[in-house]
Formats: sequence, C-alpha cells, structure tokens
Amino acid sequence: MPKPGELTFAVPRGAKKPPRHLADLSPEERKEAVAELGEKPFRAKQLSQHYFGRYSTDPADWTDIPAASREGLREALMPDIMNVVRHLSCDDDTTRKTLWRLFDGTLVESVLMRYPDRVTMCISSQAGCGMNCPFCATGQAGLTRNLSTAEIVHQIVEGVRALRDGEVPGGPARLSNIVFMGMGEPLANYNRVLGAIRRITDPAPDGLGLSQRGITVSTVGLVPAINRFADEGLKCRLAVSLHAPDDELRDELVPVNTRWKVREVLDAAWDYAERSGRRVSIEYALIRDINDQAWRADLLGKLLKGNRVHVNLIPLNPTPGSKWTASRPEDERAFVAALEAHGVPVTVRDTRGQEIEGACGQLAAAEK
Repeated sequence: MPKPGELTFAVPRGAKKPPRHLADLSPEERKEAVAELGEKPFRAKQLSQHYFGRYSTDPADWTDIPAASREGLREALMPDIMNVVRHLSCDDDTTRKTLWRLFDGTLVESVLMRYPDRVTMCISSQAGCGMNCPFCATGQAGLTRNLSTAEIVHQIVEGVRALRDGEVPGGPARLSNIVFMGMGEPLANYNRVLGAIRRITDPAPDGLGLSQRGITVSTVGLVPAINRFADEGLKCRLAVSLHAPDDELRDELVPVNTRWKVREVLDAAWDYAERSGRRVSIEYALIRDINDQAWRADLLGKLLKGNRVHVNLIPLNPTPGSKWTASRPEDERAFVAALEAHGVPVTVRDTRGQEIEGACGQLAAAEK
C-alpha cells in the first residue's frame, strides 16, 4: 500500500526489474547482502570504498579482497546495469551528453556541464516521462519505466570518475551540482530518487559524500510528494517547473495542473522553502507567443514577490517537428524586466547542447 502522500502513477506492465546493485542498498543492507554470500560483513565497506571512493567496478582493482571472492561479489552486488552508447560533446567539449543503454535495452540520458566556476550534472530519474507536457521531447515519448536507485546513482559515479580522470577538458575537477532535471518526473519515482539522494550524500565510503545543498530536485508540481519531501528534513533545492502563472494555460502546458492548481503548487513550494531554509527555483520555459506575454510576466511577478524564490527562465530548446519554439529576444528581455519590477530575482539559463540534440529525451528518441 502507498504511504500517505505517495503517488501511484502507473508504470507500463512487463518492465523487467533491474538487478540488485550495491548502490540500491543502505550500508546495513550491504552488510546483510555480503553475509548472505558467506562473506564477512566488513567486505561491504571494502566494496563501498571501491565503488563510491574509487569509482571502480572492475574486480581486478579490488586487491584488498581475496581473488576467490571477487567475482561472486561482483555478480551479486555490482552487476552491469548500464553501458554507454555514445558521448556527444559541444562547447569546446565542456558539455558532454551521454546516452546510456540500461540492462534491459532502455535508453536514458545524462549531461555533464563544466563552467569556469563549477561543474553541474543533469541526470535522469525515469526512462521517458508520464507527465505529458506537450513541448518536452521526453514527455512526447511517454513513460517506459522508473529507474532504480543504482541506475540513477551510476550516472553520477561515472560523471565523477570522468572528471577525476580528466575526460572533460580543463583538467581534473570535482562535481559541484547535481540537478534531477533529465528524463522523468523525479517525485513520481519518489522512493528511488530519495534513495539516490541518500547514496549521493552519505559520507564516504558509504556514499559519494556530496552536499545536499548542491542537489536540485525538479518537479512539475506533485503537491503530495512535495509535502512528503519537505518531511524528509533535507537541504536540497526544490525546482518547480511552472511554465505558466495562470491555470488556463498551465492546464495545457503541464497537464498535471488539472489535479493541483498553480496556487496549490506554490503553497507547497513555499512550505518546503520555509522548512528547508532553501529558496525555491521556478523553472519557466519561454515559448514564443504562448507563455511569454507581458501580462503573464506581471502575473508571475505578483504571485512570487515576497517569497524565498528565484526564477530561472529557459529559452526553449525546440525539438524536430514541434510547433513550440523559443521566444523572441525582445520578449525575453521584457519578461525579465517585468519580474525585476516586482523585486523577483531572475536569470536566463545559459543555453547549451542544442547542436548535440540537447533537449532532454531528444538523443534517446533519435537512437530509437
């Protein structure tokens, strides 16, 4: 039975369950798992150090573990769950998009973006998405299945390893920020996303030891799940994909708005901000002649002013065959000015990755 506040969006039947992986398990569960294999519980700590501390899944590297035990541990706790189909790079190779093939052939994407002062990784939490937003390439594909905790975490582990090994120009670097803004609605895969956040932020060697404050979780506005997320006591940032300040248009752009209206979503977001101490990010894709009118900017400013909030305007990354496209530069500037007139902090997102099929879900769709 679902817990209070837990959502039950349907996942297509027939999906195979991903094999168990070390990253799916809590530290205590890892001890139990190695004990079931006839190994001493401390082997769990050794495996965790190899995976979360050295980013290694190759038993040949596990020299502190008896050779006779390595393959059995690998098969039971570090099976191959996903492999790189291809990397595509742009922006002088500082933006790298990765297409992954999961154990069952499912395709998902992640993006690593290196800036002068930080490195951000955008990760997927579902294969496809069931929210049906019409301007989104992932939404057009529909939902295939939820990702497991390990499938989410492994995207990050591989990104951290690539940075350490200098695969992204600029020399070795550390990952600064993780954004759950890739394929899928994170809060519709609540338990696995929460598990991934725990693995990402658990102190080494039990996890990657990254800061909760460097994690942003995006949602289209699943109010019960936002409320539940607030109860977790985390310091992650919440990003609300709003895209329209009025219910009439948002019902069309973000269909889940027919269940939870704009003010309900924002009320839940303000509660999260109050309890977490973090300001909320409002994500707003600017779409030409659809949601970029001056009066909508004014309405948005009135809804947001006085709250702990920041608006992230996103010039739409159009997908092939779509009627949706980015706003005119003059309309974008006017939208920014209207928000600033209400004292609402606003930035326009740096557009990266258009030449590598950068819209979320676009590369996976092309591969299919």
